[in-house]
Amino acid sequence: MNDANGIVCVPAENLDEYWRYDHLIKACAPLEMVRTAVVHPCDRESILGAVQGAEAALIEPVLVGPRHRIMAAAEAAGVDISGFRLVNARHSHEASSLAVGLARSGDVDALMKGSLHTDEIMSEVVRKNQGLRTERRVSHVFLMDIPDHPRPLIITDAVVNIFPDLMVKRDICQNAIDMAIVMGIEQPRVAVLSAVETINPNIPSTIEAAALAKMADRGQITGALVDGPFAYDNAISVEAARTKKIGGPVAGNADILVVPDLEAGNMLAKQLTYHAKAESAGLVLGARVPIILTSRADTARVRLASCAVAARLVDAQRKDLLKRPRKEED
Repeated sequence: MNDANGIVCVPAENLDEYWRYDHLIKACAPLEMVRTAVVHPCDRESILGAVQGAEAALIEPVLVGPRHRIMAAAEAAGVDISGFRLVNARHSHEASSLAVGLARSGDVDALMKGSLHTDEIMSEVVRKNQGLRTERRVSHVFLMDIPDHPRPLIITDAVVNIFPDLMVKRDICQNAIDMAIVMGIEQPRVAVLSAVETINPNIPSTIEAAALAKMADRGQITGALVDGPFAYDNAISVEAARTKKIGGPVAGNADILVVPDLEAGNMLAKQLTYHAKAESAGLVLGARVPIILTSRADTARVRLASCAVAARLVDAQRKDLLKRPRKEED
């Protein structure tokens, strides 16, 4: 099945025969390769991610980390990195700092996480007056391709913001909307999730969902249709929404799911991955450059899909098709 936005969904039994993200990577063929600082690529998976991204003509890697460890990882993986720029760093903390410096100076257009903790790289990204902060809060998005679901599904934020308040959720919504538009969804439908679809003062996420919907009505969130609160079922199933007599263009047709907090989002994304065999490209947005966050458990196709989404975002920024948030010091 080919979705109107170009995402191909296939039955679960055909997963091994068809690469569902192949179309996304092929669509990036006309784009310039993205200069990407790969931070501390000191194990097999992270060095392969950099090499595979370069082989697919998606990224131009700049390897940042301890030279001897990067070389050892490349040898263990059986790959040639002699054509890549290598910036030596003593350890992962220094690698993160140097990579952020490359982005601040314009030497690279994206960052990619290697074999280090997410907190290490993100602490440098959000460092006040020295990182890559903008007026907008950074947040993570998963672009998920779920077998038998008719369209791609964006889930946010399942990685960065632990217990976001209302104004942080506003930025989380806007970051996801901007990405969805770049990916070809002209007017994304945003469902703000809770446990129930009615406002309950004992469940704060229902009140925040209603507030976000009104903020979109008043232009504080732009480019999308935002509604909520929704329970998961009536956000993604027209039948479930109809059964509960929930109307509106978002009900049952969501493109973006905004979760109440990191715990809920993380569990939802992993359940879809391991039980529904979904695949997910993952990025952090809201900083000066996109940040590709990959896991050691990610497959090669997931890493490449994440690189492809970053390439689309950088291309949109280069063409001024995507409004960049103002830099923190502006």
